[in-house]
Parts: sequence; structure tokens; C-alpha cells
Amino acid sequence: MPMSLNIPFDNSYARLDDRFYTKMAPTPVKAPTLIALNQSLAAQLGLDAATLGEPDGVAALAGNFTPDGAEPLAQVYAGHQFGGWSPRLGDGRAILLGEIIGRDGERYDIQLKGSGPTPYSRMGDGRAWVGPVLREYIVSEAMHALGVPTTRALAAIATGETVIRETPLPGAVFTRVAASHIRVGTFQYFASQQDTEALAALTDHTLARHFPDAKGALGLLDGVVAKQANLIARWMGFGFVHGVMNTDNMTISGETIDYGPCAYMDRYHPMQVFSSIDQQGRYAYGRQPDMAMWNLAQLASALLPLIGGVAPAQASIDRFPDLFRSAWLRVFRAKIGLQSEAANDTDLINDLLDRMAQGQADFTNTFRALGTDKARDEFVDPSTYDDWERNWRDRLATEKTTPQERLSEMHRANPALIARTHRIEQAIQAGVAGDFSVFERLVKALETPFAEPGEMIDLTRPPLNDEVVPQTFCGT
Repeated sequence: MPMSLNIPFDNSYARLDDRFYTKMAPTPVKAPTLIALNQSLAAQLGLDAATLGEPDGVAALAGNFTPDGAEPLAQVYAGHQFGGWSPRLGDGRAILLGEIIGRDGERYDIQLKGSGPTPYSRMGDGRAWVGPVLREYIVSEAMHALGVPTTRALAAIATGETVIRETPLPGAVFTRVAASHIRVGTFQYFASQQDTEALAALTDHTLARHFPDAKGALGLLDGVVAKQANLIARWMGFGFVHGVMNTDNMTISGETIDYGPCAYMDRYHPMQVFSSIDQQGRYAYGRQPDMAMWNLAQLASALLPLIGGVAPAQASIDRFPDLFRSAWLRVFRAKIGLQSEAANDTDLINDLLDRMAQGQADFTNTFRALGTDKARDEFVDPSTYDDWERNWRDRLATEKTTPQERLSEMHRANPALIARTHRIEQAIQAGVAGDFSVFERLVKALETPFAEPGEMIDLTRPPLNDEVVPQTFCGT
């Protein structure tokens, strides 16, 4: 390989011992070609996008070549999946190439997904097909543009191979960038092994990486609780349903990870479920705060040997509801144009949400239209909205902002564009056929979700009856 491919790796996780991972190279693919390369993210990471886009760079992103300084490894972790305990999961189709320090001074993981089988594959082929790769690229970059903490998409590579799921499908590899891939399930794995030494080493590593000002396992827990309260509130503000909030899919960094069966709601319903495997609605939209707290309780349990007592761990977890409510109010006050605080704001917001559910209103378009004469048109019975608007106007009268200032602020909180599921599905279907123009247009539009959509206005339209995607599926 030429010397022009220079990725300045600095691999802190690989300096932990081999209890934490299996060192192994990705499995090469037949004929890698570039689907997409995130040039702005590459620049943020201090990487040369032009070099990454050349055949040798594409080979590295496909797993056909290990760049100098990389220490590829598959991480081990455990987790509760839909409440059921799995004592050993791990990266079954992903390889962490290594870590780099970006131009912002922050540390980032570079991971390949769909890079072949590992010791944690559990009989899987370790590969990905193009659908989940395009979905994760679209949604993770959409979340970033919305200001939600998230893993990022650096590249998508077609492999030139066929992946067998229900049918033969074109294969792909996804390059994911994250603050780290340390999960609640990583701590659970070592706690379940009763390996206090490894648990302490992981805690020290995580504190240094994500919470340098915190002290000990309790400080770590406090930090994760606060980050997750903020994250889930942000999800709720955009009508986002993660769909698979297992403990192995909750990051210690507070980033959204794993965009398998995720979706943004069109019509609002508090118990909306998309995931085909969430038969009981465990991870429905309105249950996400409770499920986050449940996951955090599992982290607290894993850290008990280091915290030294149940009472302080319980006190840390008990902070979550108030932290979440505070963050949720900040998010939704901004969405309805409130800058001050009043005692009845929660009731006012919940009243709107109740009416939206009753009126089958589109979540994104309703909030975007607030303050204009178009908002009432989102409701099956517009008078349902009119009743609420009178109360809202009374509350706005206590604010000092002008209507135009308020509308500008609301447009900075309420996107015109989200990654609607039917649009993602259209991009995937075209991609399977080898046409990535639909994907490219959608990614481009979602870079500026709060701007007026202009020629992209068609992407603001909710699905027609024959476009509705009632269920989403995991990528495996």
C-alpha cells in the first residue's frame, strides 16, 4: 500500500489486556467500491478524503487492507436483550480498526461493520447487506444534523459479494465513527464474570476517556445518568423511536448507537412501535425514558463491587427522572416557542401531544407549523388544535419575544426535514438495484434539516397509504 494513506492511530482500548477483545483482522471482500464518503467528517478527523476515496483507501475501509498503526479487534460485551440476559455477545460482525485524535482534540473509534465473522458471531456470517448500511448512514448523519449525540457515518462500501438473508442481497461494509464503543453491556460482561480487576480497569479507562473530571465508579455512573437523560429527551423531541434499547446498545459516551429497527414517527402516537421483534412494545416511543432508567439500573448493578454499597448507586439512578423531566421540558418549551418557565408548561405541552394523538397529526410537520395558519391543517378535526392554540396564545402573551423572533427560534428547534422511514425504504430499494441517487439526495437534504426545504419540499410529505412502512427490521 502507498504511504499516502496515513491514518494517525492512537489505540487506547487495544492497550487493555485481551480479556476485553479478540485481536483479528477483517475478512477481505471480493470487489470493494465506494458508495459514499463523508468528506466533512473525514476533515474533522484530520483524514484526507481524496486519499480515502482512492482504490487503496476504499480497500482499507472495506477491510481488505490493515493500515499502518491499526490494531483491529472485536470487542466483547454482554447485555439484556428485550429484558433477557445474554452473558456473552460482542462484536459479531464488526471490527474496531483503532482510534484517532480528531482536529477538535477528541478521541474517536473507527469501526468497520459487516467486516466478517468473529468469535462472537453466534453462527452468523458477520456480513451486512446494503439496506442496513444505507439506513445507518442516513439516520446517523440526520441525527448529527439535528444536534443529537450520535455515532457517525464515515463511509459505505459495496463489497461485490452477495449476502444471504431471506433472499440474496448485495453486500456492504459501513465505517462507523464513535466517541467509543463502550456499552453498559461491556461493564455487565465483566461483572457477570466476577472479574473485579477487569471491571476496575474498564472503569479507569472509561473515566479517563469520557469523564476526566469524575472520580471512581460512582462518578462514572453519575455521568452516564446525566448524559442519557439528555439523550433520551432529545430523541423524544424529534419523535424518534430507537426500537432496540438493549443494554448492549446503550453507550457510556451518551451517543445514540445501532440504527437497526429505528424510525421517526409520522403520525404521533405515544406508544408507537416499529421494530418487528418488539412484539410487546417494550421499546415504544413513550416507554423510552423508563427503559433508559432500567438500563442504567443494570449499569449500577454491574458497578456495585466498585461503588461499595447499594444506597449511593440507587441515589445516582434516582436522579434520572428529574434530570430527564428537566431536559424534556427544555426541549419541548423550545419547540412551542417558550423561553421562560411557568408551572403549567408541562400540562400545556402534554395537552398538545394528546390532541395530536387524537387528531392523527404528523409529529414533525405539526411542530414546524406552529405559529402559522398551517398547524391546524395537520389535525383530522382542526378544531382540536384551535382549542389548544387559545391556551398557547395566552401563555405566549407572558413572553417578551416578538412573533417573528419566536418563529425563528421555533424553526431552530423544529426541523422541516427528518429521515422519514418511507424515504429511507425508497433509498434502500433503489440502492439494492444499484441506483444510489435517491440515497444521495436524501443525505444531502438532511444535512440542513432546520432550513426551509426549497426544492426538497417533497421530502417533508408524510407517506401515502401505499408508502407506509409499518415495521422495521434489524440488519442481521
